[in-house]
Formats: sequence, structure tokens, C-alpha cells
Amino acid sequence: MRWRDIKHKKNITPPTQKPKVQYAGFWSRTLSFITDIFMIGIPITIIIMIFFGYEQMQTAGFSDAMMQTEKAQEHAPNPIASIIQFTLFITAFVLFWKISRQTPGMKMARIEIVDAKSFKTASYLQLIARFFGYFLSLFLFGYLWGLMRPDKRMLHDLISHTAIIYKPA
Repeated sequence: MRWRDIKHKKNITPPTQKPKVQYAGFWSRTLSFITDIFMIGIPITIIIMIFFGYEQMQTAGFSDAMMQTEKAQEHAPNPIASIIQFTLFITAFVLFWKISRQTPGMKMARIEIVDAKSFKTASYLQLIARFFGYFLSLFLFGYLWGLMRPDKRMLHDLISHTAIIYKPA
């Protein structure tokens, strides 16, 4: 930059400021998550049913196996099918988040996932940590943390250093 431009206040760029964002609320996030369970979960369930048969759908689920319920003891799940189903879920969610910053449910709610500090696209590591953070949030009531925080970030957001914001117009 030249001295005369500074003197005449030409072409002076203002200091970089933190972008103004509006954090997504609890109900927008909940609606998008429920929508995603159906829009992503149904195709994955159909794929598993095609490759492993209808009987696989009648076996115990992940939570049954973890809690050692009667259903888990009588109808044990196929471990390969469970691993493939889990892998498809994490792959779908992480790719949606990385490529477009939003899943179909988030698109419907006009919200997107970003890095909490830079408000840019989060890294793969952050997104994978976020996916696993969902399970901690489930067991530790981490979904309710967003109701008590001004930035509305839940436990899995804090773990992964991400934030859910309303998509700028």
C-alpha cells in the first residue's frame, strides 16, 4: 500500500471482522435430525435388507445388543450387517456435511454445519468426531445443553468444535 493512498484514505481495507451468524435453534436442529433419520436411514435399511434378507430386519438392534435384552439373546444381529449399516450411516452423514455442509434435513431447515471458529467448512476429523459425539450426547443428555448456551451448541458440537448456523441468504 502506498503512502498517498493511506493519506487520502483510498483503498484501505477494514480489519477483518468475525462474520455475523445466527446459531440454529433446538427445534430446527431436531426437525432436521428426525428428517435425516428417515431420508438417510430408509435407503440404508433397504440396502441392508437386499443384501442380508428380511430376517436381518427382525433381529435385535444396536441398543438391544448393548443392553443385553431378551431380544438380543433370542435373535442376535448379524455383526457384518451391523458393521456395514453403521459404516453406511457414518459415510453418508460425513459426506453430506463435508460436500454441502448440510444433510437433506438440514437443507429443509435452512441450516448448515461449520467450524465453530472460522465459520468455514469443517474438516473430516471434526465431522467424524461429531458423528461419534452424537452417541455421547444421547447418553449424557448432551442434546439439552443447547438450550442453556447462548450459541446453542450441544455436546457433540463442543466435542467436534463445530456449530450449526442458519444458512446466509
